[in-house]
Amino acid sequence: MLSQEQIDFYHRNGYLGVENVLTAGEVADLRRVTGEFVEKSRTLTEHTDVFDLEPSHSPADPRVRRIKNPNMQHVVFDAALRHEKILEIVSQLIGDGLRTNGQKLNMKYAEYGSPVEWHQDWAFYPHTNDDLLAVGVSFDDMTKDNGALMVIPASHRGPTYDHHQHGEFVGAITDPNFNPMSAVPVEVKAGGISIHHVRTVHGSAPNTSSRPRRLLLSQYCAIDAWPLAGVPDWETFNSLVLRGEPTNLPRIESIPVRMPLPHAARKGSIYEVQSLLENPVFAKKAS
Repeated sequence: MLSQEQIDFYHRNGYLGVENVLTAGEVADLRRVTGEFVEKSRTLTEHTDVFDLEPSHSPADPRVRRIKNPNMQHVVFDAALRHEKILEIVSQLIGDGLRTNGQKLNMKYAEYGSPVEWHQDWAFYPHTNDDLLAVGVSFDDMTKDNGALMVIPASHRGPTYDHHQHGEFVGAITDPNFNPMSAVPVEVKAGGISIHHVRTVHGSAPNTSSRPRRLLLSQYCAIDAWPLAGVPDWETFNSLVLRGEPTNLPRIESIPVRMPLPHAARKGSIYEVQSLLENPVFAKKAS
């Protein structure tokens, strides 16, 4: 599925965009089911274990910024997590043995959509090695104008930045020396995918365009990468295996780690945790 040039680009830069991975029919199914979930949110007034709502959400104008663990909510999302083309691509980058450690659907509808401040996924879930990545299936043409995923090339080979404020984890980079000026958008058309390494610095601005941006993010780990925060019971851990055979021999590499502890006072999705940030970057631009 990937050329050697694409593989080399990913390892050098920590990200990649790949077009035409899902068919138009598969994208249509994802959009349809997503719309059904948004309709269900009309009755809600606060976040749930499935829905993360925009601050401007109302029954008359339902606005969902995240569906949590969508693969556990509907077979269409689960099928995307296990999509054979995607697994083939991921295997080319981190090996044949694959485990998932989560999925989420982030949505930015036309002319609104909460930003996601600069961060590294590695700050949230460090493992014994960093052969982890996230694949974003784009339901819409994803451009800088409608809140495309922004990445800093080659940042996966740099430091693990501090994501703490006043000693508490806030899910966003607070390092005073951090500079995002070299960031670039990962632009793909509907049915294409974005890929970013677990240590790649990334974020996204609010959607200021007239077009939506919906991105289904599936997380994949090499099967011998074990979470440093511990694993659930053996059976549950192995139920997350997508390819290959379970192993109790974690591969341990020397990689800079900061544990996401202690937790901040506000828990929940990344949007809720980052809301505590005193010096947001994208939120300033939005205002």
